[in-house]
Amino acid sequence: MSGKQNRGTGRDFRDLPSFSDLDPPALAALNAAARLVIYRAGQTVLFEGQEFDFVGVVASGALRIQKTLLDGRHSIVGLWVQGDILGCTIDGVSEFAIEAATDAEVFAFPRAQFEALLDEFPDLDQAVLLNILNELDRARDCIVIVSDQKIINRVAGFLLMMCKRFRGVEHLVEAGQNGIAIKIPVSRVDLAHLLGTRPESISRAFHALADNGDIDIMAPDLILIKDVSALAAKAGEEDHPLRGSKIK
Repeated sequence: MSGKQNRGTGRDFRDLPSFSDLDPPALAALNAAARLVIYRAGQTVLFEGQEFDFVGVVASGALRIQKTLLDGRHSIVGLWVQGDILGCTIDGVSEFAIEAATDAEVFAFPRAQFEALLDEFPDLDQAVLLNILNELDRARDCIVIVSDQKIINRVAGFLLMMCKRFRGVEHLVEAGQNGIAIKIPVSRVDLAHLLGTRPESISRAFHALADNGDIDIMAPDLILIKDVSALAAKAGEEDHPLRGSKIK
């Protein structure tokens, strides 16, 4: 994997949501074995068709998972953020590319070394399994979101997914007296690719939700959710855990 490699930068697995509850010996072993690789926004972590011979854990920032379609277009099929693990479920050549959507840092391990740590520490093995299950849940959510014909409903669904799947991740979701603040971890262009539309349509959908009083647009990448129930109704999420929460 390319990128600037560093050790001893102060990053610690105890700060990552997927690993913070591990026993001290497992945390110490991870911190001792990892090398921190730094990527700038737009830099390629792994090319499509390249052998995936390492395991990475996102320490900060966001990575986009990108697939080249038959007509040459690129489609973003997922995101990895702080605490997410890349490479555990892939053996051999990657069928997609991984790029830094923002400036990002990744803890990297040779695959054999990480697998040895899994054998040595059962609680680490359990943490990796839970991370993979969460990633599958997010992929399922994205499939449901992009199947909606209305862009405003896709945006509503994405915001709800942020609430549900990204709690505790690098301050992406923070609840306050005035609402739930969502920091969008990627650009409008990347978000449009992820939701299967154009950036202009994403902007119109955000402004329509703001006009309805469902959200406030604090900044292009910072959204304040004021009415979870309204978003859940648009996204068709009758059982969303925060449904019924209208912030005044």
